[in-house]
Amino acid sequence: MHRYDLLVKGGLIVLPYHGEIRADLAVSGGKVAAIATEIPAAEAAEVIDATGKIVLPGAVDAHFHIGIYRDMALDAFEETRSSLVGGATTVLTYFRTGQHYLDRTGPYKQIFPEVLDAVAGRCFTDYGFHLAPMTVEQIGEIPQLVEEHGITSYKYYMFYKGFDLAANSRDAQAFTMGDEYDLGHLFLIMEQLAAVQAARPDVRLSLSLHCEQSELMRVFIDRVQRGGAPQNLRAYSEGRPPLTERVAIAEATTLASHTGTNLNLLHLSSADALGAAATARDLYGHVDMRFETTLHHLCLDHDELDARGGLGGKVNPPIRTREHNEALWRGVRDGVVGWVASDHACCMEEHKGDQLWPARPGFGGTALLYPVLVSEGHLRRGIPLTRIAEVASANPAKAYNLWGRKGSLAVGFDADLTVVDPELTRTVTTDLLLSAQDHCPFEGAEVTGWPVATVVGGRIAYRDGEVVGEPAGAYLQRN
Repeated sequence: MHRYDLLVKGGLIVLPYHGEIRADLAVSGGKVAAIATEIPAAEAAEVIDATGKIVLPGAVDAHFHIGIYRDMALDAFEETRSSLVGGATTVLTYFRTGQHYLDRTGPYKQIFPEVLDAVAGRCFTDYGFHLAPMTVEQIGEIPQLVEEHGITSYKYYMFYKGFDLAANSRDAQAFTMGDEYDLGHLFLIMEQLAAVQAARPDVRLSLSLHCEQSELMRVFIDRVQRGGAPQNLRAYSEGRPPLTERVAIAEATTLASHTGTNLNLLHLSSADALGAAATARDLYGHVDMRFETTLHHLCLDHDELDARGGLGGKVNPPIRTREHNEALWRGVRDGVVGWVASDHACCMEEHKGDQLWPARPGFGGTALLYPVLVSEGHLRRGIPLTRIAEVASANPAKAYNLWGRKGSLAVGFDADLTVVDPELTRTVTTDLLLSAQDHCPFEGAEVTGWPVATVVGGRIAYRDGEVVGEPAGAYLQRN
């Protein structure tokens, strides 16, 4: 009988907020059981040799879209499989009623159990959900969703009051299939969350915001379209410029300053958005505000993608420029950005087409989470590994009520980890990422620092480029 189920031996263990230690890490019963300078290999049923490797807490990919464009069960299987490649062991995925996803509306008490049934037994990672209240009835369901399903994070899309997802139609209500979706609706969500938070001070209830201001989008999109702009990503960015983010952030944070609602400002895409977010946090110090950016907003430039051709990089908010990339990297380094996510949405090339405005937005990226952060953040820009682990794992775990289970390799936490080879260089290809998606805006990029093993709940789920075993991810109640 072995003392431990798994031993990760000889690696550089990264502990968020603390530092790095070269040691052995032992796993028992799905939890981190011990960290010591020397644990005999004979004490473990299975051993991973991590000599010369980095051992990081499994990433918490906190922005994901299972089933937005494809069958939910299939998407859960194929896209959480891709997460393992990037060292992600937990995904938190968004769901809403309206067009896409299940293409219908109704109360969550009827719809959400169907969602849970669809993904059960299909995820390779542990998983949880954020929900968007699209109707007044759904706002009223928030207390029950917190208590019965452990949903402690919700979402509001600020541009849906004027556009559909692709910004191709202005019949927003046909898209949302909901009630009047305006600042009044946002205010009602904030009030409800603040009331439930007062009754549940033991958890962090939060509202995540997609910040783009629809009235300004209308002006800029009309201007771009009248100007005969080419069907490219630069035109898309000009139609949804950083000013729309700044104004939306000001609107939302002003409301939150009145209600006291905890906020997560999602996928900040520009220096302007990051500056506006930081200013709002300073101005409204009593509001808990946390900020997210994405891999693509850190790394991609619309002119470079346009030079390659195609619309695969269409995403909301749009891809910007190198100047904005570097401003966001500084935010990651300096602690202004709380976490980095993939905003993974598997979108096939056939749904991109060659026409800018009808093209569906979004693409996959979860398989690049740790590789890009290690390669571009740590190796190229000198961001410490502890900070990399914080923005990939610990900070989103804390924001979304997973800390104590996820986000660290401390004894007693879930044994979710990834072993990264800091010298392994690969060129990004679609096949490498193990996603169903048939294109990738990062294609051709040379990235150094890839996971060679990913462990979920003490089980080796990915090793040397291949998935090991069947999906065994668990649903995460976060209340």
